[in-house]
Amino acid sequence: MSEQFIADAPPGQSAEPARKAGGFGNAAGKAAVTVSKTIGRYRWTICGLLFFSTTINYMDRQVLGLLKSTLMGDMGWTESDYGDIVAAFSLAYAFGYVGCGRLMDKVGIRIGLPAAVAGWSFFACIHALMGSVLGFKVARAGLGLTEGGNFPASIKAVSEWFPAKERALATGIFNAGSNVGAVVAPILVPILLALYGWQAAFLVTGGIGFFWVIAWLLIYRKPEEHPKLTAEELAYIRSDPVEPQENIPWIKLLTYRGTWANIAGTCFSAPVWWFYLNWVPGFLNKQYGVNLFGAMLPLIIIYTMADFGSIGGGWFSSHLIKRGVKPLRARKLTFLVCGLCVLPVFFASTVSNMWLAVLLIGIAASAHQGYSANVYTIVSDTMPRNAVGSVVGIGGFCAYFVGMFVSMGVGRLLDATNGNYQVLFGIASVLYLVGLAIMHLILPKTGSGKTPAGIEV
Repeated sequence: MSEQFIADAPPGQSAEPARKAGGFGNAAGKAAVTVSKTIGRYRWTICGLLFFSTTINYMDRQVLGLLKSTLMGDMGWTESDYGDIVAAFSLAYAFGYVGCGRLMDKVGIRIGLPAAVAGWSFFACIHALMGSVLGFKVARAGLGLTEGGNFPASIKAVSEWFPAKERALATGIFNAGSNVGAVVAPILVPILLALYGWQAAFLVTGGIGFFWVIAWLLIYRKPEEHPKLTAEELAYIRSDPVEPQENIPWIKLLTYRGTWANIAGTCFSAPVWWFYLNWVPGFLNKQYGVNLFGAMLPLIIIYTMADFGSIGGGWFSSHLIKRGVKPLRARKLTFLVCGLCVLPVFFASTVSNMWLAVLLIGIAASAHQGYSANVYTIVSDTMPRNAVGSVVGIGGFCAYFVGMFVSMGVGRLLDATNGNYQVLFGIASVLYLVGLAIMHLILPKTGSGKTPAGIEV
């Protein structure tokens, strides 16, 4: 798409008067306006809200992993007990992901997303009341069920608020919130643990989400209904080819290539990310003898690096598209670069220097985030807009159902090998390229026409 387009309303004018006056379809005689200067940037405010919900989402789920050594010591858990608690979250998250994806398509994200945030904030807080493996499984399952709504809703919001050429970047930016949450948690949790005990860590981090809910309800509206969105910006958001709108049954979604590509990409990447979140603090403690305060800086480094990967992965594919590369080819090239960057994590458990291990894990985490940002964007590239939430939900269900068994397997493998992480990092190093190979076989070939989203391939 050209960097210029024609719009009826003058810069700064609200979209609403233009709609009432007959819209902005008749551009005869109007001067071209430069996108970067005149269309407005309010869509990035929405992206900012999605960034903060994702930050809170990951901060809440990261608390358990950070407190692993403390809780295992206080409650006498084995690695298998801990793995089963993580598995309870994964199973519930799988059902929450697919159920919330469909819910977002039905009720919309203005109500659906804050309901999910309020739900997971409640369940994050009630961890503080639990004192057994069963109790933590219940709290963790509730957290997983409700946290499953964040990503389907966010991907749907991006598909509604951004044109195709900006979606990967917008996805990368809000997805970077997962790394910010993973950075904030290692700073906040040790302080709360030292001052008030582990219960306070769950209560304080869980309570933050309720403030976000208020902000979202005050700010968010659909693009066509938002009083702060200019006519020019709305025209830019809607500048892609118009898609036919229809209610697509779930069973029919399984006939789309985009659905299966999303399933493959998510199944071969998400369980690895969960391994990092839930076991890297324990790995640092086991391998290098660092406590929670000692792990603070290594974890901050790892997830700060991941932030750059999330934004960089989104930027890279968007940059390729702006230079004329077809969208699906640009996504695949990004997958390849990210997959190659993950390979060195194979050596993370074999190096004697902790900071070298941190560097290897940080590069892998960064590559994961760039990879996952584009996996999400594949959905909005290949599926009708009103099916995006459902397809992301189906992919998440499959990945986190697999993640349940992965979590249980990780715990039992560590018990059986006395905490040896080498096999785990070895498997993690190759899964991304396997996922790319499968997605390549599934996705439409370059030059084969248009996707159901109207994107030229």
